[in-house]
Amino acid sequence: QVQLVESGGGLVQAGGSLRLSCAASGRTFSSYAMGWFRQAPGKEREFVAVINWSGMSTYYADSVKGRFTISRDNAKNTVYLQMNSLKPEDTAVYYCAASRLVPYRVAPDAYDYWGQGTQVTVSS
Repeated sequence: QVQLVESGGGLVQAGGSLRLSCAASGRTFSSYAMGWFRQAPGKEREFVAVINWSGMSTYYADSVKGRFTISRDNAKNTVYLQMNSLKPEDTAVYYCAASRLVPYRVAPDAYDYWGQGTQVTVSS
């Protein structure tokens, strides 16, 4: 069992930055691939980024590539999402999720555990 708690969301102007954190409970955190997803009002949940168990492999949605960076610290049971050059279209609730599948996946149904989400709002 893994419990995930996101933090770091907020209101930022376009062009600004935020860093999201996702703290995980449990001793098996390092065995999971960790993903970030987001969901805007009236839209389906969409993939943002994923990192493998070791942190050596990452993958991003085209819409955030070059602006967002995912990383993890297995000693702290935490995964991060650094978001730079934010745009109004990045406004959404951001969720972290854990998956046991190898190799990692981008589909939400491949993830076993989810956090409660943190709101990110980018004003124009």
